[in-house]
Amino acid sequence: MSTFGEELRSQRISRGIALEQITAVTKISQRHLVALEQDRYQQLPGGILSKGIVRGYAGALGLDTHDWTDRFLKATTQVGLTVDTVDNSWTTFASNVGKERIQRREALEQRLRWVGAFVLLAIVAVAGFLTVRYVGVRAGWWSSVIPVPARAQAIGAHIASWFSR
Repeated sequence: MSTFGEELRSQRISRGIALEQITAVTKISQRHLVALEQDRYQQLPGGILSKGIVRGYAGALGLDTHDWTDRFLKATTQVGLTVDTVDNSWTTFASNVGKERIQRREALEQRLRWVGAFVLLAIVAVAGFLTVRYVGVRAGWWSSVIPVPARAQAIGAHIASWFSR
């Protein structure tokens, strides 16, 4: 007795159709078609998508899609896998999409919090530096905190004189 995948493959070969042709017509990944032919159902996306792959494959071969979908469901049941019903798989899909969106939003909010904290820290550091510098210049001790060579100080005074004119 041959398996579902072997029967599907023999139908394809008897019609002289290559996997590449089915991939081009159905836009189904060739690795999914090979997994289907080799009865490796765990490598299929699962749920309604697996049934859609079987329908597309059978339709491309000109086979009865309903009959081959039923055979696929029986084969997966024999192996011990269950294909979700349409309602259950769509509900699961929708809840997963919702969870993914929430996780993405939370991750973005977390990154924005860290960026805001760093920006605030930078503003506080710059404000602190400017405050200390202002007080130091007014009190006259700023030039002794950061010693500047005489040549650089002369250049600075010359540039300052440009703005005081």
